[in-house]
Amino acid sequence: MEKNLKPRDHSLPLKAFRYYLQFVNSWLYFRKEHVVGVENVPVNGTPCVVVSNHQNCLNDPLSVCLNMTDRRMNFIARANVFNNPIAAKFLRTLGLLPAYRMSHEGYAAVSKNKAMMDAAGQALCDGETLMMFPEAGHQDKRWLGSFKIGYLKIAFDAAEKFNFEHDVMILPSANHYSNYHHARTDMVIRFGKPISLKPYYEKYKEEPRATMWEINEVVREAIKELMLNIEDLEHYKQIDFLRETGYGRKFAMEHGFNFKYLPSRLLSDQKLVSALNDAYAEHPEEMEKVYEDTATLHKGLKDLKIRDWLFIRNPKWPMAALRGLGLIALLPLFILSIIPTALLFLIPKIFLKAWIKDKMFYSSFYVGVSVFISVPLCLLLPFVLIAIFANIWWALGYLVAFPFMFVLAWNYIRLFWRFVGTCIFISRKNRPIVEKLRSLRTSIYERLDNLLK
Repeated sequence: MEKNLKPRDHSLPLKAFRYYLQFVNSWLYFRKEHVVGVENVPVNGTPCVVVSNHQNCLNDPLSVCLNMTDRRMNFIARANVFNNPIAAKFLRTLGLLPAYRMSHEGYAAVSKNKAMMDAAGQALCDGETLMMFPEAGHQDKRWLGSFKIGYLKIAFDAAEKFNFEHDVMILPSANHYSNYHHARTDMVIRFGKPISLKPYYEKYKEEPRATMWEINEVVREAIKELMLNIEDLEHYKQIDFLRETGYGRKFAMEHGFNFKYLPSRLLSDQKLVSALNDAYAEHPEEMEKVYEDTATLHKGLKDLKIRDWLFIRNPKWPMAALRGLGLIALLPLFILSIIPTALLFLIPKIFLKAWIKDKMFYSSFYVGVSVFISVPLCLLLPFVLIAIFANIWWALGYLVAFPFMFVLAWNYIRLFWRFVGTCIFISRKNRPIVEKLRSLRTSIYERLDNLLK
């Protein structure tokens, strides 16, 4: 008979901070977060280890945590982020536990991991949720690395503390982003079917390590099915380019998917990548030439500083002129919006290249700086000043209008650069290059259509 477990509740300050994090992450940074498979998440109070791919550093655990608001979440993080005592106390309050790595903290420090694993196991025994990334590091591409089995060791240790009378669940999960590095993009969190460890208890007692490796493979395969996994790293750039541009859009429409809706587009991309892999296996020489020409097309677009969508829209000068007039008409509104929100754009850029070498940390840096510096300066400080020197109603009005001003300013900047790209595309000087790229693009698409059939 399984006993009822009662996880710790969030304190009021922690709840308030979570709401603030959700405002910055889910309202300002991301345009839309899609959560798929919520029905697969075990009820709160079930000892559960959420196991996920890891491709976007802080955004991976943060977005999952903020979308699982009914439970106490715990995470394993690299020990070096706990170096500052004040930061360490704050991170532990949020549910983060330090993991020591021999390659970074040294062999002697690895022994400290026992305390971390004991704390993580105790959280499971209390009916809380633990999130782990078995790849033990983030990837720089949309592919799944090999898994370590530490998460299963923690899970089975918790089961052993229950005398193997209480079930512990492994919940496969995958995060997918429309863009890793830019704000105001979309992301998907997909939860798969939970895997019960109870059927493995007896086998684990006899062969613990072999049993964990067996389950590990089951979990990894489940996550592979949830995510976009481009295993052909030799042609990764070409495959990623094709799925993001006109061919990916065309493929989605022909197979009944919605290219503009990220959960549907993820399914289409999975199908396209599988089709490309099959085509390469059957026609390696022809596909090698396609990938070679795709790399040439990609480089040509980058050199000209234009995007593939221009070949789909095929704009003319009258349309460009209308867009330009629209930008001029909206300029006063943009200026009004950028003044109070400018630091959200400027502060991360000032320090980003100097402090962050790994591009996969860019979005994490943006969110972190926004949470602790940019948003307080742009939102909270003006709110207080307006309340003091005007009145609380004007201050509340500013509070409500702020997110809309940020979104308007961001979209104006995006539309401006789209207008610049349009002008480059239709420029008489660039017409021979554009037509050459158009011809190459058409040739690639036609050959792919034949090869994928």
